[in-house]
Amino acid sequence: MAGYEVGIRVGEFLGRSHYKIFHTTATAGTLAAAAAVGHLLRLSPEQMLHAFGSAGTQSGGLWEFLRDAADSKQLHTAHAAGAGLTAAYLAQGGFTGARRILEGPQGMAAGMSTDADPKKLVDRLGTRWALAETSFKFHASCRHTHPAADALQQVLQTHGLKASDVQRVTALVHQGAIDVLGPVTDPQTVHQGKFSMGTVLGLVAVLKHAGLAEFDASYKAAEVVDFRDKVVMELDPEVDAAYPAQWIGKVRVQTTDGRTLHGRVDEPKGDPGNTLSRPELEDKALRLALYHQGASELEMRKIIARIWEMATLPRVSLFFS
Repeated sequence: MAGYEVGIRVGEFLGRSHYKIFHTTATAGTLAAAAAVGHLLRLSPEQMLHAFGSAGTQSGGLWEFLRDAADSKQLHTAHAAGAGLTAAYLAQGGFTGARRILEGPQGMAAGMSTDADPKKLVDRLGTRWALAETSFKFHASCRHTHPAADALQQVLQTHGLKASDVQRVTALVHQGAIDVLGPVTDPQTVHQGKFSMGTVLGLVAVLKHAGLAEFDASYKAAEVVDFRDKVVMELDPEVDAAYPAQWIGKVRVQTTDGRTLHGRVDEPKGDPGNTLSRPELEDKALRLALYHQGASELEMRKIIARIWEMATLPRVSLFFS
């Protein structure tokens, strides 16, 4: 929880200009990891300040990897975790870091943002829990694709359409979606396909779901690629103004028989106001664990049962032996 609260607030502080160039998982995530490990190590406030300094000076990660299907996103996540952990242990040992790594004249905001807002770091600190505002991913793709995917599903289901009935789809999106997804026009890997609006909508239209198995088996399937090439993104003032407080999904669908249909979701599946049910969460956890045999179904069932009991436990012990 400490890691989540810090990471979210640092991301909010760095602002939308930061996200246009920098992958926030890699930047804010480094300080989030330092907070999580520092909390577990019971660092003093002074030590935690130094941990943040060492974490912030190591934070980095650029979106350029999307343009050529590089593996850097996985590196970003691993480096953020490792650098944050290292920073916390260094601080425990007396190693010092910059005291104003976030807002200092040569700190993260100065080098990585043009719209940073220090007030975001402490907004209702202790009373507002940002963790409760986070979303669960229902589709196995970049979150920026989810609102449009849900809106497209709404149109297809409401009007009983098949993928072949669709001539063109316009996803009405915020600028952040264009910045992140725009470079990916012809995905060459499964991972790059998860940042392709057309591929995600193609999987939703053809297979009804954009999950791990669907991406692995079908992101290059002819019917999915055919649908992908019918999809375009367009900046929508309402959607852009609402983001990031609200992730509105809007699509305009033109059918082969000449109709123009509109879909809209104000809270995509997985958002706090439209969150996943317990069975859906359990199903997702099982699918992720069984993917490449990370854990057995029996192991996961036992862990899931303990998680649902957590609120009643006098003390939470280790979950893994």
